[in-house]
Amino acid sequence: MKDLNILYEDNHIIVVNKEAGVLVQGDSTGDEPLSDKVKAYIKKKYDKPGDVYLATIHRLDRPVSGVVLFARTSKAADRLSKQFQDRSVKKTYWALVSNRPPEDEDTLIHWIKKDTEKNRVHCYESDRRGGQRAELSYKLLGKVGQYYLVQVNPKTGRPHQIRAQLAKIGCTINGDLKYKDKIKNRNGSIHLHARQLEFMHPTKKEPVRITAKLPEDKFWQNFTQF
Repeated sequence: MKDLNILYEDNHIIVVNKEAGVLVQGDSTGDEPLSDKVKAYIKKKYDKPGDVYLATIHRLDRPVSGVVLFARTSKAADRLSKQFQDRSVKKTYWALVSNRPPEDEDTLIHWIKKDTEKNRVHCYESDRRGGQRAELSYKLLGKVGQYYLVQVNPKTGRPHQIRAQLAKIGCTINGDLKYKDKIKNRNGSIHLHARQLEFMHPTKKEPVRITAKLPEDKFWQNFTQF
């Protein structure tokens, strides 16, 4: 992993632009997660003795890039977690898809059930099969070549929600083999980027808007004008 791309930091929070392919928190692979990298960065920069406190407030899937917010104090962690629970945080994602969405703008509501064995979710039109309600809105921003750029604002925070809901309407994200895309990206990434996060600062009580630059690969760089 390259040097951390820090988007914002103060005594209470730190925000990073995560590279695709990097874990946010540790798992069974044993690969070094972003949270450990951030802890090491804080420890070195501020010459902190002992363990560094860092709370993971939300996560991105490993193949997804973009904004990740961490709390540096327990007070900030509690207040930010409550904002996510209350759905007062605005999350904006950009996705590249090969098929044009059915509408220029729309709201999608599905019910999602997790398949733990395959680490994917199934997406249903109604709640007859159970599952968790998942809602997002999307907007078509433009097209370059054969790829469409879609902005997505999830209203709920279900596992793989954006990936599964876009696939359900025939717009599988480029590189997302788990949801039936046919072409694998060389670095194992998918073209889903957490573009922006808007929340209330946990101590200053001021609105914060963080935007993450697009990854520097040839597909994403075609869409920097949007």
